[in-house]
Amino acid sequence: MASIRTLRIFLSVARHGTFVAAGDEIGLTPAAVGLQIRALEADLNCQLFDRTARAAVLNPHGRRLLPDIEDVVRRYEALAMADASDDLAGTAVMGALVSALMGDFANALWDIKRKHRRLDVRLFAGLSADFTRRVEAGELDAAVVTQSPRPLPVSLIWTPLYSEPMVLIAPRSPHFVLADCAADILRTAPFIRFDRSTWTGALVDTVLAEVGVQVTESMELNSVEAIIELVRHGFGVSIVPQLANVAWRQDPELHIVPLDGIGIRRHVGLVERKHHARINFTTAVKSYFAKPEAEPVARLAS
Repeated sequence: MASIRTLRIFLSVARHGTFVAAGDEIGLTPAAVGLQIRALEADLNCQLFDRTARAAVLNPHGRRLLPDIEDVVRRYEALAMADASDDLAGTAVMGALVSALMGDFANALWDIKRKHRRLDVRLFAGLSADFTRRVEAGELDAAVVTQSPRPLPVSLIWTPLYSEPMVLIAPRSPHFVLADCAADILRTAPFIRFDRSTWTGALVDTVLAEVGVQVTESMELNSVEAIIELVRHGFGVSIVPQLANVAWRQDPELHIVPLDGIGIRRHVGLVERKHHARINFTTAVKSYFAKPEAEPVARLAS
């Protein structure tokens, strides 16, 4: 009879598509992964993957069994959450925007882990749209994402956690002539744009439309952190969400230019399946943000 470990190996191969990548994730050689998969196939009396020299892709049998195997593993892992001495234990697998870790979610995670020492949170960085797909597929228990501009699948729920104003940032020592007002800055300065194909990028477009200016684009990136650094070094200006754990007002190389009359905010929330094994953890995250005032925690350096 297959062990939970073998079922986890199956899920890793199904997720990554190769024995090599699955082995890297779980700490086994590709040969050892192959042995485990063959043992599972022998137990189930069917082949689960179509194999080539470079890939292992789920065949119809594997795809049919995938939801049941995911359910078995989730139910087993949920047992770790039922410890009477610590109602949050075991491993929660989450996606989080890197910018969320420079925002209020970092405070929430620090607070929850401080109170529940036996809780382990595995974090993966990425983009909101990809995280939503991975949560729906069961690869992640939940993810911190920006609000989707489109309706989510019916199997998912999104709970707002906090919001960040969209702001115009400019360098204090630019390599170009910096105008005096926001509209002129956007019209004349090199503009570093957040990836327009992302949900945050769509918000940037909305801000620009409300300001009513045509920018001169110099770069397009999908990292708020990289954009902030480029602006700090004087290479352009940008519109980004005002992250909570960046000391904007004290930054000697960066300043925020007021966007008068523009109140657009990026809403950040938690996306999860309606039913999953880490409900206690996601409830704790949502409860943290439901408090009138969260406990103060150490701020990250800017």
